[in-house]
Amino acid sequence: MTDPQLRAVIGERRQLINLAYRLIGSLAEAEDVVQETYARWYALSERQRQEVASPGAWLTTVAGRICLDLLGSARARREQYVGEWIPEPIPGHSEWFGAPADPADRVTLDESISMAFLVVLDSMTPAERVAFVLHDVFRYSFAEIADIVGRTPGACRQLASSARRRIDTSRNPSSAQRAAVVRDFKHAWETSDLPALIELLDPTATATADSGGLAPAFRDPITGSENIARTWLEIATRGPEVTLLERTVNGQPGLVAQLDNTIVSVYAFDIADNHITRIWVIRNPEKLRLWTAA
Repeated sequence: MTDPQLRAVIGERRQLINLAYRLIGSLAEAEDVVQETYARWYALSERQRQEVASPGAWLTTVAGRICLDLLGSARARREQYVGEWIPEPIPGHSEWFGAPADPADRVTLDESISMAFLVVLDSMTPAERVAFVLHDVFRYSFAEIADIVGRTPGACRQLASSARRRIDTSRNPSSAQRAAVVRDFKHAWETSDLPALIELLDPTATATADSGGLAPAFRDPITGSENIARTWLEIATRGPEVTLLERTVNGQPGLVAQLDNTIVSVYAFDIADNHITRIWVIRNPEKLRLWTAA
């Protein structure tokens, strides 16, 4: 028998992927969350499914709870991860997920997939992260969130407020400004211009690499503009010759390194006052499956 709700249920998949990726920081795990969510939906009897007033709300609740459980065990799993862990980078803008941004939202969908945003989310408690993302990004009410995290609406409001204090979107430069800084950084790196690299970096900048032990990378974060600049020149001289390409990384201007028609590194940046404050280098090949030389 054909499920009369099939079209509505399948139509929620994109929204669920959007939500799960922001909650977990891994597209691969987000896809697993969505698959498990649908498995639980179809584990219901036909009568149970027909009794669900809003399949979308049901699916979101289940996906949110699965993500909450995953986030609760994530820190233990990270202890076994080799080196620093960085969220999985995705190519393009938020439109890649097919979700338009609402100008009325506190946090636009473009901002909510930036690497800087995801890294801050990763520092939150699982409950804070779920409450904040569901409310400030996806506009769910605290009553709806309470049903997901198992707390009162008032407690969820406090969780979101606590999370919100960690987010700073007040100094975000325009995309054109970001692109200009990244382009200048690329040129300085390609021409081994040490003074230019130092000038582009904030004096307190930090660079972090994620290889998962599956590719060569510096293990500990590097701090300070001069230390980072010298490390980048060392990478250029000691490593294999790669082609640097400007690409959009998590909705922001970034770079990728291409070797033999394969993307081997993705570089995401945080920029303030025309200076790079953070660089995230993702070299774990398991996190680069979406990236091609195209």
